[in-house]
Amino acid sequence: MNDKIEQLLIRGVVEINIKADLEKKLRFGKKLRIKLGIDPTGSDLHLGHLVALRKLAEFQKLGHQVVLLFGTFTGKIGDPTGKDKMRQPLTDAEINKNMQSYLEQAGKVLDISKTEVVKNGDWLAKMNFEDILKLAGSFTVSQMIQRDMFQERLKNNRDINMVEFFYPLMQGYDSVAIKADVELGGTDQLFNLMAGRKIQEAYGMTPQNIMTMSILEGTSGVEKMSKSLDNYIGVMESSKQIFGKTMSIPDHLMSKYFELLTDLSRHDIDQLLAGHPRDAKLQLAEEITTMLHDEKAAHKAREEFLNVFAQGGLPSDIAEMKLAQGEYPLLDLVIKSELCVSNSEARRKIGEGAVKIDDIKYNQLDEPILINDDPKVLQVGKRKFVKFVAE
Repeated sequence: MNDKIEQLLIRGVVEINIKADLEKKLRFGKKLRIKLGIDPTGSDLHLGHLVALRKLAEFQKLGHQVVLLFGTFTGKIGDPTGKDKMRQPLTDAEINKNMQSYLEQAGKVLDISKTEVVKNGDWLAKMNFEDILKLAGSFTVSQMIQRDMFQERLKNNRDINMVEFFYPLMQGYDSVAIKADVELGGTDQLFNLMAGRKIQEAYGMTPQNIMTMSILEGTSGVEKMSKSLDNYIGVMESSKQIFGKTMSIPDHLMSKYFELLTDLSRHDIDQLLAGHPRDAKLQLAEEITTMLHDEKAAHKAREEFLNVFAQGGLPSDIAEMKLAQGEYPLLDLVIKSELCVSNSEARRKIGEGAVKIDDIKYNQLDEPILINDDPKVLQVGKRKFVKFVAE
């Protein structure tokens, strides 16, 4: 048990406030309420979201009550963290749809049957003006504008909506409502998490401990994993996509991915990293794919990857697209394939030499490609294929 507590407090953790206090509670066997808040502002989770969810699962396995809090009220406003302007609010229908999708995906790492699932709209929507004034009184304006993103906006003469000042207040009050002992979050959430401590104190409660988790970089190896940056690995993607994308991460990120997204011991991770980088990355991809699918799917994805990329083969399940016989400019074929998200990306991929037909590279936009009785396999990048067949 002591080893498990040690791992809980160290693995993937950047900082704990207050660590000695939390460690004492854990070692004395106190059962704690562990909070993780999610604003359901989108429908898909990626591996970056799983870092905190996996830590929540660690607490759950040690017998603590984990509370997955959905911001059905705060999600209408949007957290200003890292934003240079106010986020557009979502409707109730959009939030509820996203929440159900998130819950299904969180179930890949959490035991949902033992998870307390709550919505902050259940208490925030019922507050009257007197309640709101009491909550606002627990913070000063000077404390609020210390937030980095607010300072940046003030410096650049950008507006700060008063509603945004209430986001950390509402998140903090969530900890009062659910009687949180510990709250998890990324390092970019530190201000909001600490607001919870201050607000709990204002309401006569013992302030929660704060555990901030490492931020996971995306497949580009530089910026935080994000759908908007197209550097993400989605929780709901196919086993083949998850395996292939994991194999594309830079070597220097492997240690961090192993640490945050697998259960391998530090000793086993170090041994893998001491060997050939490709072998280590294959093991990493298989571990992550198994977590999100199963061992059989991960093994099949590994075999497929080695066949396509290590041995020059083709995927076994290439989608087919029918076209009338005749000649088509290469750009038209790439656009019709829908393997690129836009016409400009199609042009760019062709210019970069990232487009092949039957394993032959083409880089002229107007190169004529004949579609006849012989199927043509179009490849864009390393992992996208379509087979054109004549009607």
